[in-house]
Amino acid sequence: MVKKVSKTPFRGTPEQARQLNEVIAEHKSDPSQLMTVMQKAQQIYGYLPYEVQVMIADGMDVPLEKVYGVSTFYAQFSLTPAGKYAVSVCLGTACYVKGAQAVLDHTAELLGVGPGECTQDGLFSLEACRCIGACGLAPVMMVNDDVYGNLVPEQLDDILAKYKA
Repeated sequence: MVKKVSKTPFRGTPEQARQLNEVIAEHKSDPSQLMTVMQKAQQIYGYLPYEVQVMIADGMDVPLEKVYGVSTFYAQFSLTPAGKYAVSVCLGTACYVKGAQAVLDHTAELLGVGPGECTQDGLFSLEACRCIGACGLAPVMMVNDDVYGNLVPEQLDDILAKYKA
């Protein structure tokens, strides 16, 4: 799986930079702690944008390619920010055969982002997942912890409008 790089502008704060620099300083002498630093960086920023990867590489004195390689190899790391509302459209077998691809396509069109991306305003992130566990309600979508089933694309405007309000 290829991870998408965020199109959302980086909005790191001086406080976040200070926290990350403290973590780097604590582990700088031990390159085997790269993943620990990256995990803490993701806790601080919520994801690992390019700018944070550069800070880690420079601070830990490791090649940027190594930081990028680790961040794209392990599923625990994200290169895109999560929106306030995480929208997950199930593409598992039951959902897929009942029209989930059309639901995903229309959701992407309404939000203006593709799977693995976050809207510019940070309100929504969109993911395609393999199973939500509600096959009897196929096709299914979740917005954070709210489950919507038996979906057709025409319902999506009203569902997303609730979260935009």
